[in-house]
Amino acid sequence: MRRSGGRAADALRPVRLEPGYLDFADGSALVTWGRTRVLCAASVVHQVPPFKQYTGEGWVTAEYAMLPRATASRQPREGLAGRPRGRSQEIQRLIGRALRAVCDLKALGERTVIVDCDVLQADGGTRAAAITGAFVALALALEPLRRREELEALPLTGQVAAVSLGRVGGALLLDLDYEEDSQAEVDATVVGTARGELVEVHVAGEGRTFPPEVLPELLTLAARGLEPLFRLQVEALAPWLPLPW
Repeated sequence: MRRSGGRAADALRPVRLEPGYLDFADGSALVTWGRTRVLCAASVVHQVPPFKQYTGEGWVTAEYAMLPRATASRQPREGLAGRPRGRSQEIQRLIGRALRAVCDLKALGERTVIVDCDVLQADGGTRAAAITGAFVALALALEPLRRREELEALPLTGQVAAVSLGRVGGALLLDLDYEEDSQAEVDATVVGTARGELVEVHVAGEGRTFPPEVLPELLTLAARGLEPLFRLQVEALAPWLPLPW
């Protein structure tokens, strides 16, 4: 299958992380991933949800939404119905789980970090972009606490990022754009750490089954895509804070 721009099957679209994009957020990053753009903003709250009270642990969570004109046609603004759409709820829970996988909640103390991920423009891979950028925003939000000696060190145990991939026209492709995703026979998102560990793997056959031998091939391809994302995160964060992992 010929890809847009002549991209190889195992190539990412151009990815750019712009840390500190917002003036007022505790930590922020704009992710530009091909034509997909996601703005991630982290806020530190000095309290925890009821289920975390008196545990000595903190909490990291996320909210995700798409702006009305993030896609080719206008969608109703999320939240007007009183709650996010089902897909948005699923994605924001995924982002939260991904971030908590590399955060020492005991070291964080009784604080909550909320990372808002707003999709400005969607052309496939929005959840992967949100997770990758949310980690940068989270690290930037925690650094002022370390500088003020409210934290002994950043309560991060490593990096986390995500990548989309799938099988289109019988070929395995890394980092699907919207056109490819809409034709995919198998659609997947892989969330992993820079240590080579997996956080979550979501794989679905789109209206058909697929052979199990596809799974190891997908994971190998995902690992190839995650590696440059971890390098980009390091490059984005290195001028702002010490990297403890």
